[in-house]
Amino acid sequence: MAVLVWIVEGTWASCVDAARAHVGEDTDVVLLHVSGHEVPEIAHGAFAGLLGRGHPERDPGIRVERMAAESADRLLRAAADRLGRPCGRVERAGRVEREVVRAAEDAELLILARDGDRGRVGPKSLGPASRFVVDHAPCPVLLVWPEAAPAVTDLPPPPPHEP
Repeated sequence: MAVLVWIVEGTWASCVDAARAHVGEDTDVVLLHVSGHEVPEIAHGAFAGLLGRGHPERDPGIRVERMAAESADRLLRAAADRLGRPCGRVERAGRVEREVVRAAEDAELLILARDGDRGRVGPKSLGPASRFVVDHAPCPVLLVWPEAAPAVTDLPPPPPHEP
């Protein structure tokens, strides 16, 4: 089993730093990046519906897919360099939140970062995909702040029925 580190642009460095700080040297680490399917599909659809069928070599969706793969490769290489130790690298494509959960099936730990409103504590500090992953992960989850956590003085008041 291995520790899975979900690599997302904008928050990946904090996840890698958490792996460096909390994962033993004898534990395998796998860096995971998932490319969403929505943007290439929109480009394919726009081309097929509006720009002319019959010229597949002009389909912008193919170029978008290639650019996404190149970007994911650069991001995974940067994360591996920052980790500074041997690790696996996995690139998946599809519905991001579901691919992360599937990839975590055999993991002993999943590391991910908050990606919502990071100005205050609470459930809105998680975006929809991260919320899904936290709720459905088949393994323990280490949830990290990409920067310093906000003060807990921002906690909401207790419910009115609590003394």
